[in-house]
Amino acid sequence: MHCFLNRVLPVFLAAVLYSSSPLAQDSAQQATEYKTEQNVLYRSGENLGEDIQQRCRLDAYYPVNRKGFATMVWFHGGGLTGGNKSIPDGLKGQGIAVVAANYRLSPSVRSPAIIDDAAAAVAWTMKNIESRGGAPDRIFVAGHSAGGYLTSMVGLDRSYLAAHGLDPNDLAGLIPYSGHTITHFTVRKEQGIGGTQPIIDKMAPLFHVRSDAPPILLITGDRELEMLGRYEENAYFWRMLKIVGNKDVELLELDGYDHGQMATPAHPLTLKFIRKIVSTSGRDE
Repeated sequence: MHCFLNRVLPVFLAAVLYSSSPLAQDSAQQATEYKTEQNVLYRSGENLGEDIQQRCRLDAYYPVNRKGFATMVWFHGGGLTGGNKSIPDGLKGQGIAVVAANYRLSPSVRSPAIIDDAAAAVAWTMKNIESRGGAPDRIFVAGHSAGGYLTSMVGLDRSYLAAHGLDPNDLAGLIPYSGHTITHFTVRKEQGIGGTQPIIDKMAPLFHVRSDAPPILLITGDRELEMLGRYEENAYFWRMLKIVGNKDVELLELDGYDHGQMATPAHPLTLKFIRKIVSTSGRDE
């Protein structure tokens, strides 16, 4: 155990996995049915390019005949150069909605177009989930690796959602999984900067730390197994958010899990975080 974070050990994690599983939920939740809307175009307007038509689509998975449920917008990983949307199995059947979004990829587009897409997917959710039964004040954003980077950029740099007339402070929480907090390595590569040269500019979540950001749960794999410096930059991100006065940010390190493995055991920790936020929101589901 370190003084500045929680290291999640396998035995404890097993207990969390059980307590967050459908078997541990009440019978009403187990009986809930879910609907999936597939390949919904989340950008609108005239003369949308073929790349937008193909990549700017999402799948919305949500409980039917229920009201006021929480929603997670989920961004896939892939280094901003690959990957495709999917609803993580560990988030299904848990009484929440999951909106999994694709986004355009480098090198077909360059920064900040990819973050613009992510913001558009979040904006679609903020404007449309209530008509499907979701609570507009219970929207969380999460993602793994590159998806974690997008989560932090959309949630901390207020300009991206402001372009849609929205404020990221209206989000219920941010949960980046092993995301860059410095400028993403693909963004650096676009600028001719090598992978071992860390940069903190306006394309870095660290550049946008602020006291009034939504609640944040940072989760990484084991520092000895993670991608280059990924745990350490998240630890610094946690520290700087604390220093600027953010009172609701936590960092968890999953002992024994590498960068690719950490997402699955992170899901029950995310569900626990969501339920904590929902339980203190003053309104029952």
